[in-house]
Amino acid sequence: MGVPGLRRRLACFVYEGVLLFGVLMAAAFVYSTVTQQRHALIGTSGLQAFLFMVLGVYFAGLWSKTGQTLAMQTWQIKLVTLSGQRVGRLRAFCRYLLSWLWFAPALVLLGISGIRAAGTVFTILLVGVVAYALLSRLRADRQYWHDAVCGTRLVMAPNRGTV
Repeated sequence: MGVPGLRRRLACFVYEGVLLFGVLMAAAFVYSTVTQQRHALIGTSGLQAFLFMVLGVYFAGLWSKTGQTLAMQTWQIKLVTLSGQRVGRLRAFCRYLLSWLWFAPALVLLGISGIRAAGTVFTILLVGVVAYALLSRLRADRQYWHDAVCGTRLVMAPNRGTV
């Protein structure tokens, strides 16, 4: 099983974001209904913590069950351990936590700088994500750094029924 190219992995990343929009909107609706949140600026910390947990359950659950999210299935990418086995729940959850390294430097910079302009925030996050993705080029196995720490790797996984 070969390593998926960086373009394929980034395309999967973007598609995952599109799919997660719906997941997070539904989760936010449930949260706001249950907590009777009436204003978007009230209770944001609780909502953010809830959405963080929803994402953790989504990713760790799917990675430990099938090794793939829907986006990963579409782009024929699978998460496995270094020995090629299914990833356990704890390892999948650790990978989820460490995958925030994609965003952490940009979020810290935004927090320190106080920048709030939407276009600038988007640009800084985009540059951070691309820079983190390019760091995989420094590794001989072309895997992301959070995969190296967690003992996981992304591999090509052709869909069943394809030639």
